[in-house]
Amino acid sequence: MSATESPDDILPDLDEPGSLPFWQGCAVGELRVQRCVDCELVTHPPRPMCPGCRSIEREWIATSGFGKIWSFINVHPPLLPAYSPLAPFPVIIVELEENPKIRFVGNLVAAPGAPINSVAAASISIGQRVRVTFELVQDVTLPRWVLAD
Repeated sequence: MSATESPDDILPDLDEPGSLPFWQGCAVGELRVQRCVDCELVTHPPRPMCPGCRSIEREWIATSGFGKIWSFINVHPPLLPAYSPLAPFPVIIVELEENPKIRFVGNLVAAPGAPINSVAAASISIGQRVRVTFELVQDVTLPRWVLAD
């Protein structure tokens, strides 16, 4: 990666079939997770087999998009060169409202469309309620998080 690349150049592979339904959901404003058709266990990240009953029958369902901050860190250099100009910025771990065992790593932003360094780490606390928002970056819609009202 060259120093002239931007964070926009570091995007997920949309051709990966195991996660494609997740990214398709983001594109239509849904935060999706996998659910086992047989035992209804909800899981994330995606996997080919249910860890509960070992069924390979999986489906994708939309979540409410709400959760709370389980943990966070304020990222400082050294970083991938594309992210250095944005540092420092917070990265949060969100536990979903439907199932606290499902957690997403992402950025807390001040408002939809705001840059990933738009929230000061000093203003973040564990347990704050958040909701997902989505931002189109090149051809990929990425989930980001904002504080819930």
